[in-house]
Amino acid sequence: MTAGPDFFKQAEKQRKSNEYISAIDLYKKALKSYKKKADLQGVLDCLIALGDTLRAKGDFAIAGKYYEEGNELAELLDDKTSVADAQVGLGLSLRAQGLWKDALKIIGMASRLYRSLDDEKGIAFALWAKAGTYRIKGEPVRAVNEYLKAYEIFKTLRDRSGIAYSYCGLGGSSRVACRFKDSEKYYKRANSMFEKLGDRFGLAYSYCGLGNASRMEDDYRNGLKYFKKAEKLYKKIGDRVSYAYTLWSVGTTYKMMDKYKEAVDSYRSAAEMFRITKDPRGNIYCILGLAEVDYLNGNIKKAKNGFTKGLKLAVQYGFKVEKGYAGRLIRAADRGRGMPLNLP
Repeated sequence: MTAGPDFFKQAEKQRKSNEYISAIDLYKKALKSYKKKADLQGVLDCLIALGDTLRAKGDFAIAGKYYEEGNELAELLDDKTSVADAQVGLGLSLRAQGLWKDALKIIGMASRLYRSLDDEKGIAFALWAKAGTYRIKGEPVRAVNEYLKAYEIFKTLRDRSGIAYSYCGLGGSSRVACRFKDSEKYYKRANSMFEKLGDRFGLAYSYCGLGNASRMEDDYRNGLKYFKKAEKLYKKIGDRVSYAYTLWSVGTTYKMMDKYKEAVDSYRSAAEMFRITKDPRGNIYCILGLAEVDYLNGNIKKAKNGFTKGLKLAVQYGFKVEKGYAGRLIRAADRGRGMPLNLP
């Protein structure tokens, strides 16, 4: 009979290849085996690994439960590094569900713990997680500054994966801050690094970023080419959330090209994935996108209702950037000009 360590080793291999579904199955088998033998360290490793893999796949609520269980066990075992790892993972899961206040609090706790342990890689990881949370909160310039701090530490550690993911974070935050040339520069660097690292998820992430960089420069044809590359990889990996954001970007590109039917199809597909993964921010983007197409098709009343709904949700979750976007669309509708908007 295969033992826990064998299942765990196989699972790690699958996760490294971005084969999340088979990795999850193997981690669960390892967890069962470790529990049977009362191997608490093995159980802890599985709980955090399951949280990481489920989060990467977009199952944020389930991932959060594994992190919480892992956090409790790590505290019981007085394993401070694992406590911090579980806390950052939980923070990232909460962030993805729009709960950025809770995320900042728990990532801050993890950061302090990593600092008390002089864990440089952990400190950089917590900074990276905090940066992305500021971006979701709606403070892109602050996010850029935090990503730069993480990047500097990863650079000192010669952690190529950490550097590449910092570039992606910098690319996305620079775009939202309307620094489009910087955004393209960072995504190009990330893309080149992920190619060398053979990281399919990172490659997909950077392709999507390059697609958005092209879109912001009104180069829609190239944008769609990059998005297609990202879509293909995300489908293989099984990451529904990143795929959904790519579909939103595709929808927005089609909208800017006056291809409204294609835009609606992409927005609806993205909205369904955001509904499944309970991502309120993605949902707001789709509500606003579909409402804008309604406006462009002459359905003014329906469009205004959509803009108002998007605004209310953005206010409810405290998303500053999305609140601003909804406000811009409402003002454009009231003036009767200024659409379509090519939102970053």
